[in-house]
Amino acid sequence: MDKKPFRSPTMLIEASASVYGDELITATELNQQPGQVLDKAWERPVTITRNEQHFALLRRDRITYMVKAAKMSQVVIELIDVAYRSRLGEQISSEHPLEWVKAFDNDELRELIAEVENAYRLVGSDPQAWDNLEALIHEWQESAIAINSKELAAAFSDRLSVTKLPTTRLSYHP
Repeated sequence: MDKKPFRSPTMLIEASASVYGDELITATELNQQPGQVLDKAWERPVTITRNEQHFALLRRDRITYMVKAAKMSQVVIELIDVAYRSRLGEQISSEHPLEWVKAFDNDELRELIAEVENAYRLVGSDPQAWDNLEALIHEWQESAIAINSKELAAAFSDRLSVTKLPTTRLSYHP
């Protein structure tokens, strides 16, 4: 007979406190001391409990950061996955939002992966890391657009044919 370990609600609450690093407040405490609870929430997340339900109270800037972190992490994982698959020769659908990765050769894809991974590693230590990572990915996407642009290729081709350099060597005599 398999016995599952008994976990009381109190044990779960204590475990969540150590995982989240927050302070546990009952709904009654919130009603009695709303100012003090908000002061605590300004410093760190607060979990409000009511009838086995748990609610998080934290500053808007912190949740904004968490949402951005979650979204950017998804983009990073998907981008690296698509880049690796492209390097392996797998076809990337033209409907895929990251299909622009196909513009790069294997060496460029290796460079893209390395740059994104390095920028991602800075997330915990640099307050601007998410913005820098977003800008880096945008630059790579713009480069892919430029590589695939027939108009840009034609413009550069026309400009190069008009401004050909002389084939004779110029010398300077003072």
